[in-house]
Amino acid sequence: MEILLYSAALIAAVAFAILVVYLAMTLKASTRTLNNVANTLEGLEKQMQGITTETTALLNKTNKLAEDINDKSSKLNGLFDGVKGIGETVKEFNQSLNQVATSISKAASQNQDKASQAVKWGSAVVDLWKKKKN
Repeated sequence: MEILLYSAALIAAVAFAILVVYLAMTLKASTRTLNNVANTLEGLEKQMQGITTETTALLNKTNKLAEDINDKSSKLNGLFDGVKGIGETVKEFNQSLNQVATSISKAASQNQDKASQAVKWGSAVVDLWKKKKN
C-alpha cells in the first residue's frame, strides 16, 4: 500500500512537472506574441506620426492654396466689373448711333422733296452755265 502511495505521489509529481513545462512553453509563446504585438504597435505609432506630419503639411498647403484662389478670385471680380462697364459703354454707343441714324433717316424723308428740287435747280443751273459757255 505504501508503494501505491509513493507511486501515486510520483505520478502526481510527474504530471505536475509536465503541466509546469507546458505552461512555461505556453507563457513563452505568449511572451513572443506580445513582444511582436508591441513591436508592431511601435511601428504603427511611428507611421502614424509620419502620417500626422504629412497630413498637417498637406492641410497647410491646402489652406495656402485656398487663400491664393480667394485672392485671385477677388482680383478677377474687378476685371469682370471692368468688362461689364465696357459692355455697357458699347451698348450706349450703339443706342446713340441708332438714334443718329433714325434722326438722319427722318430728316432725309422729310426733306426729300426739297432735296429733289435742289438737285433739279442745280442741274438746271449747270445746263444754263454750259449753254452760256458754249
